[in-house]
Amino acid sequence: MDFTITFIRVFFWGVYLTSPILVAMALLIIFLGLIVGRVESWTKFDSIYWSFITALTVGYGDIRPISKISKALSIVVGGVGLMLGGILVAISLQATTIAFEIHTDPKVIETIKDSFK
Repeated sequence: MDFTITFIRVFFWGVYLTSPILVAMALLIIFLGLIVGRVESWTKFDSIYWSFITALTVGYGDIRPISKISKALSIVVGGVGLMLGGILVAISLQATTIAFEIHTDPKVIETIKDSFK
């Protein structure tokens, strides 16, 4: 259980540190989705829904762009979504590595204990 708690703490610390980038990417996805929605005459909800389904590479296909500019922007949305997912995977991997080191290396444990005194 200690490992899990350490992982969660380190993971959320990583998300906190990268939050400006993550928020900027999420806002870019929303902004581009709204542009595509305006071009395609979708509702705002459908536009945001489509942008995150595209960004997360789910792609249900229930809503799809028709015009060339919308299709080009969907490629950008997908690319930003891949980077967003990649950052979250990198944070998870680093948090796992740190948590593993903390719970297996006695030197790291002592260093951490000393830093909290």
